[in-house]
Amino acid sequence: MTDETTSTTTPEEPPREIDRILEIPLEIHVELGRRRMKISELLAIGTGGILELTTPAGAPLALYANQTLIAHGEAVVVGERYGIRVTDIVSPRERVKRLGGVEDER
Repeated sequence: MTDETTSTTTPEEPPREIDRILEIPLEIHVELGRRRMKISELLAIGTGGILELTTPAGAPLALYANQTLIAHGEAVVVGERYGIRVTDIVSPRERVKRLGGVEDER
């Protein structure tokens, strides 16, 4: 009696295009606020100095991916680090508009 084994392995499929796109690294940053100032003011800042920002306390923070606004959120503490709880996602239409692109009117 012969014991035949059939192979159940299939050749590895090549990665789909979307899989490659999903592996592209992004630079993510959160903006607390902004302020314009003169170079002389910047040079006058010392240790312990405080810069007042234009963003009101408690206002949503802006979350960017590769310099493009993608969401808003609030600061949270996660263990020993800061994090952001996403409270609002910017619509794809708004993201395209901010990039200066033209969107399909379908």
